[in-house]
Amino acid sequence: MTAPSVATAAILKQYTTQLAHPVPPPPDEPWAVQSLADGAAGISLLHVETASHHGGSWRPAHRWITAAAAGHISAADTAGLFLGAPALGFVLTTVPPPFQHLYEPARRTLHQHITDLTHRRVDAALTRISKGDLPTFAEYDLFYGLTGIGAYLLRTDPEGLPLERILKYLVALTRPLAPNGRGLPGWWVGHDPTRGESPHFPGGHGNFGAAHGITGPLLLLAQAMRRGITVQGHREAIWSICEHLDAWCQLSPRGPWWPEQISRHDLDLGHPHHDAPTRPSWCYGTTGIARAGQLAGLALRAHDVQAFYEDALYCSLTDPAQLAHVTGSGLCHGWAGIYQTAVRAAADALDPRLRTLPKSLGSTLAANARPGLTGPGLINGDAGTALALTTHASQQAPITGWDACLLIN
Repeated sequence: MTAPSVATAAILKQYTTQLAHPVPPPPDEPWAVQSLADGAAGISLLHVETASHHGGSWRPAHRWITAAAAGHISAADTAGLFLGAPALGFVLTTVPPPFQHLYEPARRTLHQHITDLTHRRVDAALTRISKGDLPTFAEYDLFYGLTGIGAYLLRTDPEGLPLERILKYLVALTRPLAPNGRGLPGWWVGHDPTRGESPHFPGGHGNFGAAHGITGPLLLLAQAMRRGITVQGHREAIWSICEHLDAWCQLSPRGPWWPEQISRHDLDLGHPHHDAPTRPSWCYGTTGIARAGQLAGLALRAHDVQAFYEDALYCSLTDPAQLAHVTGSGLCHGWAGIYQTAVRAAADALDPRLRTLPKSLGSTLAANARPGLTGPGLINGDAGTALALTTHASQQAPITGWDACLLIN
């Protein structure tokens, strides 16, 4: 083991030791354990991956999975990939074969609830589209919407009707809506980026990010097509999103970049209110958008598309001005998400420059890792940072496929 790997393994040991034992959720938030973002569900992924890589004891993983499943598991219409039954269902997709029998009855029960949830959610979304109303993040996004549920189904039932219906819905989502005569993209939401109302976003906004914007559906559509799973209009939907990204791509001496979101005023002007790129994060920045574009190019077998987005990714992740905006180590906004995405992108790259990124970004991730500095959770906390460190320490892609919850795998 090299010196950097030894150092990374030592930091990783600090994280796993610190996160060895679950703590009870707050009394007024018993559902918090079911959160993939912040709760026991997400933290369990770290112990599942660690046991899978190193062949260690399964007990820590089992403790966290059991903690996540304690109490009533929500399959209400507010459940999504990052909360409730789909979150627990996703966790169980990562369990290695020797231990799957322990969870098989739970897996079957969860899957049925997720299937029923999918059909209800798609029915509601299609009804909303037929009325010409604007959607919300919660309808379509990766965290709590149908894109996230689709990420689970792509792993568990790729040929099934529930995923087929989600993909058909996403195709419909890419078609323009014209409520009250206003021509808007089909994914234009009626609220501001914080899901409220603000004078800066009268009439809602269009979001570009992987977490809550149109990049999430692009990731799922591209991932499905790469696996040979398509529906009518699938290819056209991918192209439609790519054309939207092309229209709002901003070119600078430091490379292409995209706004995080646009207001109705921006849409009318044809220019974003941003005048420079923000942090190149997975959730909102060029890193997530470029990985989606690269996957779209791969799915479409469009080498020019793939090359453009690979160049955008390389430029953003070698630009000191953009990297200076990165201040955290987490998956969503920070170095862990950037590093994990770069590793996945490098493995698929035509551009040889991308294969130089994981080494430097992994070193930066390890240098910024501070166990205990943030919360324990997956998306912004210690568990997510530690999971990216498992990739860095082992120098190989995750065995469990845990990063499928980000749709970058």
